[in-house]
Amino acid sequence: MKILLTGASGFIGRHLLDAFLDTGHDVICAVRKAGTHARPGLSQFIVDYNDAQQARDWMPALEGVDVVVNAVGILRESPGQTFDALHRAAPIALFTAAAQAGVRHIVQISALGADEQATSRYHLSKKAADDFLLDLPTRSTIVQPSLVYGPGGASAALFERFASMPLIPVPGGGNQQVQPVHINDVVDALLRIVEAAPATDTRIAVVGPQPLTMRAFYAALRQAMGFTRPARFVGIPMSFMRMAAKVGSRLPGGFLDDETLGMLQRGNTADAAPLVSLLGREPCAPRQFVPSGYANAVATQARMRWLLPVLRWSIALVWIITGLVSLGLYPVEQSYALLARTGTPPSLQPLFLYGAAALDLLLGVLTVLPRRRRMIWLAQATLVLAYTAIITLKLPGFWLHPYGPVLKNLPFLAALWIIYELEDRPWNT
Repeated sequence: MKILLTGASGFIGRHLLDAFLDTGHDVICAVRKAGTHARPGLSQFIVDYNDAQQARDWMPALEGVDVVVNAVGILRESPGQTFDALHRAAPIALFTAAAQAGVRHIVQISALGADEQATSRYHLSKKAADDFLLDLPTRSTIVQPSLVYGPGGASAALFERFASMPLIPVPGGGNQQVQPVHINDVVDALLRIVEAAPATDTRIAVVGPQPLTMRAFYAALRQAMGFTRPARFVGIPMSFMRMAAKVGSRLPGGFLDDETLGMLQRGNTADAAPLVSLLGREPCAPRQFVPSGYANAVATQARMRWLLPVLRWSIALVWIITGLVSLGLYPVEQSYALLARTGTPPSLQPLFLYGAAALDLLLGVLTVLPRRRRMIWLAQATLVLAYTAIITLKLPGFWLHPYGPVLKNLPFLAALWIIYELEDRPWNT
């Protein structure tokens, strides 16, 4: 079978692409940029969804195509990516072209909640394309996944991180209804839909076996990752959640904004019976999401996603507070006296004091910037070692100080070493 697949670089799309190729189908991937990964049966059609909003833009890709699968989707808008363009305009153009080209089956991967009760721009844009497709004289299937969990998924990483915490934050009381489904079940369902081609146009919800509260979902996921201590929760007041969502709406790249909070509050559940009938079995439950052989690795990776930021911010605060203290919170005269004891001439003491304070503040700021380089940790370690060497040579008595101001450099250096070794690992992707 020849399949045109859009969104193959996305979470669902890339799993679906592998499944199609593994089962012997020929796949044309609609992509913005040509890729370098060649596989038997795989070809590419270069297209930008922002520009492909007329049926003629898609006609060259549809020659001989049996099935079109649209897997393009974004959770939040960004410059150059809008819900209207990616969820409505381009898919409608694609569906129109597919109908004109005689494609026998069009599969639209929509979203649970894209229905008559939809209020978010995300859901409404999906629904617009869904409704248009169902009005075309072509066999069509609207697939509406719930929250999809699986390795490599952004939402999976987020939920694993929270589930691994000693106190799990939940919005309000954590009673929001969700029905997570594993990516393997989503792909299995889509394979069956593509290969069997349902006899009538239909919408099918792809959901887990039963609805759960957020608290129950976190507890099940925590159990799946092998944690023996029971989940403990802390409710975040909804007033704070709404405020955080408003801030998040103005920040790029965040997970929480007004719309995602609204969708969470609405709930995300449906009857699992149609999916059970399609698969011929129950979909995977959250307590089965993590294979036992990988539970320890998944738990470690989840912990690292919040432990490393804690370590990073702790290191940053040491530098920032030290810099502020040196700028005058600690008596300047006493700072000059310490510099004098190291042999620094009076004329250079202001330069050394304020220069070191500025350097400390700079290192603290660089530590928390989104784009960091491992050289920052090396620079910090080098500076700590330099400070330690100077104190050892010029002020050796500080080694015997009862509060251990120099000895504390040892665990600080160890922390820098740990973050140097670990921060570029997969838990930060």
